[in-house]
Amino acid sequence: MSPEFIRAVRETRPQAFVFENVRGLARPAFRSYYSYVQLQLNHPGVTRRPAESWVEHLGRLEALHTSGSGDHLEYNVATGVLNAADFGVPRQRFRIFIVGFRSDLSVDWRFTGPTHTLDRLLYDQWVTGEYWEKHEIATPPLPPRRWRTRIDALDALFPPPGRAWKTVRDAIHDLPEPEASEPAGFPNHRLQPGARAYQGHTGSPLDSPAKALKAGVHGVPGGENMIVLGNGAVRYFTVREAARLQTFPDAWRFRGAWSEAMRQLGNAVPVRLAQKIATSICGRLRIPAA
Repeated sequence: MSPEFIRAVRETRPQAFVFENVRGLARPAFRSYYSYVQLQLNHPGVTRRPAESWVEHLGRLEALHTSGSGDHLEYNVATGVLNAADFGVPRQRFRIFIVGFRSDLSVDWRFTGPTHTLDRLLYDQWVTGEYWEKHEIATPPLPPRRWRTRIDALDALFPPPGRAWKTVRDAIHDLPEPEASEPAGFPNHRLQPGARAYQGHTGSPLDSPAKALKAGVHGVPGGENMIVLGNGAVRYFTVREAARLQTFPDAWRFRGAWSEAMRQLGNAVPVRLAQKIATSICGRLRIPAA
């Protein structure tokens, strides 16, 4: 994918671009190749020569980038690994983003900090109880064991900054319980039978952001796309619920089988996260955001 993206940047010379990929690209094992992708986006006009290996091309790009010399197409590039939950998306999803502005525009752009935090969610749930009151839960469950030390450290007089992470319950609380047939007014909200938990695939708790929806090449692993209900039972997310977790508008309809729709959603960038990045970029380019 990255060679074609870089080619498109080279040929179209956009004012700005956004490149998104899996977090694994930033792992130490891929550090050199990750640098190679970044430097190609810095200098998309400096192409690989015939018979030149990518490692040799990387060395040439590094030398050029360090020297600051050359008369070719260049971009000022910023990189970040973002968690969608930190920006108001009701699921955790870590992705790499590379944003570039054409150097002749002299734009100095940086990723903004999180707007939503785990600490504020824990505060609203277990210090003030505001979360449970909002959802009309008279008897909240016990605090998760893994967060008890963190909850004890929160100061009742000083709320953590930012807004609370959004949870699965926040996203789907107003949807009816799914049944075998699709209810009127709620497209793609049909029960998918057969869910079961097994080791390593235990589903997403109702009162936390959802785990990342998975869309592997061998199909959709069911345990990753389940919800754990308040009584401990599990069921699959409906397509509409998964779309809510990805912050797609309810007007969006998905065609095909459950597994195909879930694959599409698992591969998608959360709409709210994409909107925040795009709005920031448009603001620097003085382009009205849609």
